[in-house]
Amino acid sequence: MKRLTAILIALALALSLAACAAPETEERDGVSVVATVFAPYDFARELAGDLATVTMLLPPGAEAHSYEPTPKDILEIQSADVFIYVGGESDAWVADVLDSVAGDVRAVTLMDCVELLEEETVEGMEGGEHDGHGHSHGAEYDEHVWTSPRNAALICDKIAAALCEADPEHASEYTANLAGYKARLAELDAAFTEIAARGARKTIVFADRFPLLYFARAYGLEYYAAFPGCSDDAEPSAATVAFIIDKVKAEGIPVVFHVELANEDMADIVADETGAVKRQFNACHNVTRSQFNAGVSYLDLMWENTEALKEALS
Repeated sequence: MKRLTAILIALALALSLAACAAPETEERDGVSVVATVFAPYDFARELAGDLATVTMLLPPGAEAHSYEPTPKDILEIQSADVFIYVGGESDAWVADVLDSVAGDVRAVTLMDCVELLEEETVEGMEGGEHDGHGHSHGAEYDEHVWTSPRNAALICDKIAAALCEADPEHASEYTANLAGYKARLAELDAAFTEIAARGARKTIVFADRFPLLYFARAYGLEYYAAFPGCSDDAEPSAATVAFIIDKVKAEGIPVVFHVELANEDMADIVADETGAVKRQFNACHNVTRSQFNAGVSYLDLMWENTEALKEALS
């Protein structure tokens, strides 16, 4: 990937020089904001409204962990006023791109906005122990910081500040949009808090990766899952599948989850073997093309999650 990224950067720089020499350039209205994945893209468009052009680099329907930038993507970053990225291993390529930027790009790193949690391997998870208890902690931090609405509010603070810096003439509008959006996030947070407090159980099960560590910690939830959130693996071992099935049966878990755009085969197997229902829990890293075209938002997806969580904790 390093070689590919180097080639892309070199190509992008060449295209950039060619663009500078071109007689015509594309005009953009207002501030230009570029985000790598869906959640910060949606935060930015909520905060900026009609005052900015907001672009998402990850194609709708694509998996974030396998994304690699194209020359066009790198040019988008170079010409942006505000660039928002995660800051973890999945977008390590960003450092080289930012080093190549000649302009004044204001970068917002999501992992610098919140208190980070180490990615962990829980009982039964692939790569962990299938007969032990408790959590074993790895050296890498979980990148999915936006999955907690409380973290989302902190991220929005930083995005709004970058917008105000890039476009001080409209700072009052960005500040007002921030206040309104944080109020909506607070309503969502209150709903999740109430659901978790009233639930008959505190455990959720994912027959999938688990990119929701920040969410689980925020609402005092325990979890079992096949893989950590940033795992490259997609095929669980027979031991992992058996553990999840046994755990669902033993604790009478009513719902088995998978995340968006994931292979649902394991969730289907667990549901068939246990009688649990299969549900999607939105991690909000991306959306389908039809959802993107329809303007589906982070709040839309997270409110769907409130209903899914209510069912899972019943």
